Amino acid sequence: MLDVALIAASFVTFFVVIDVPGVAPIFAGLTEGTDRAHRRKMAIKSVAIATLVLIGFAYGGEWLLGALQISLDAFRAAGGVLLFLIALDMVFEKRTKRREQRADALSDSDETLPGTHEDISVFPMAIPMLAGPGAIASIMLFMSQASGSLGAQLSVLIGLGANLLICLVVFLLIGPVMKLMGETIAAMITRILGVILAALAAQFIFDGIRGALMGG
Repeated sequence: MLDVALIAASFVTFFVVIDVPGVAPIFAGLTEGTDRAHRRKMAIKSVAIATLVLIGFAYGGEWLLGALQISLDAFRAAGGVLLFLIALDMVFEKRTKRREQRADALSDSDETLPGTHEDISVFPMAIPMLAGPGAIASIMLFMSQASGSLGAQLSVLIGLGANLLICLVVFLLIGPVMKLMGETIAAMITRILGVILAALAAQFIFDGIRGALMGG
């Protein structure tokens, strides 16, 4: 049975860590000057690849932790710290600046032939823009909490899928979206999401510490 509260929690978390308002301008910049068909292809490929990566970590992440002899509580606390650092970057706009620098570096190294366009679907759009450390940590944390319950796991995947669908729609409509949103609104939304993520990260840290103490 689906868990509405878990769907909402996972949706909010993934919306914050993926940060569509912050990613959209990067996609627009990397595909600037390309035709509509290329932008559509890059949008679909980047979201599809990010989906495969995140689902892979969702079901293979726990096995990886076991192989490395890392407890779920330790990963939960570490993941919370990671998400908190991302939140700080979002609030102070450091994350956006790093993304823009990666995009500029990619543009500067573009040596494609005339009439062709750079394939940015795998790097940097799918990894690390969409399926970055924050999203990977989040999907592993949520799936560890939903372990043993098919309904809970499906609820988490619905929250993730809804965000990836939003990314796809925004990428496909990137021109009108950027005109509507503007740089000021995008920066404001990113800061608000950063504060929300900081609170969610703190909760992950508290849960990890509590679990480790109770387990010990």
